[in-house]
Amino acid sequence: MARNGEGHDNAHGSPAERQQVLTRLRSISGHLQGVERMVGEGAYCIDIVRQTQAIQRALDRVNAILLGDHLEHCATTAMQSGDEAARRRTVREILDVFEMSSKM
Repeated sequence: MARNGEGHDNAHGSPAERQQVLTRLRSISGHLQGVERMVGEGAYCIDIVRQTQAIQRALDRVNAILLGDHLEHCATTAMQSGDEAARRRTVREILDVFEMSSKM
């Protein structure tokens, strides 16, 4: 998805992928609330770490779905267009995402 929708329609990604991501995010939100309760109740630290790791894996899966959908739709459209600036921007966006993930 483009930053701020520049050069793209307002709705990004396929409706099925958006629904899948929304479902996963709602699940993650509920899981996060459970971890908040665990912290508030003074649960065993390792149990909390295991839960936060599960949340991180779930977020990683959301990112994989979004990136796959972006490559399949948005990036493909940009690469097939005659707009050299759009192609360069798309490549830069993808590289930026990989660069940011390697800094974590």
